[in-house]
Amino acid sequence: QVQLVESGGGLVQAGGSLRLSCAASGRTFSNYAMGWFRQAPGKEREFVAAINWGGGVTYYADSVKGRFTISRDNAKNTVYLQMSSLNSEDTAVYYCAQSSGSSTTDVVGGVPPYWGQGTQVTVSS
Repeated sequence: QVQLVESGGGLVQAGGSLRLSCAASGRTFSNYAMGWFRQAPGKEREFVAAINWGGGVTYYADSVKGRFTISRDNAKNTVYLQMSSLNSEDTAVYYCAQSSGSSTTDVVGGVPPYWGQGTQVTVSS
């Protein structure tokens, strides 16, 4: 079994920054691609960012390109999402996910089998 635990969510002012963390356990972390998704009230879950098994390839949704950065530290079994220039459209529950494969396309194109419980990010005016 894989456990993913997100942290770092909270209330932030518009234009501000926030960094989310996701700590993984249960299987070899470095073998698998990771991703971040989010879901706002009344909206569908949407893809945010993905990173491949080694951390050298990333992929972002158009809505967050240039503002968000995904990274990973395999020695710490942790993936991060650095968010900047936050706006109200970024308000959502953010979920960490672990893919069944090693590539970013495995995250974007499929449905990751493992998910965290989510962490709330609220951007205030």
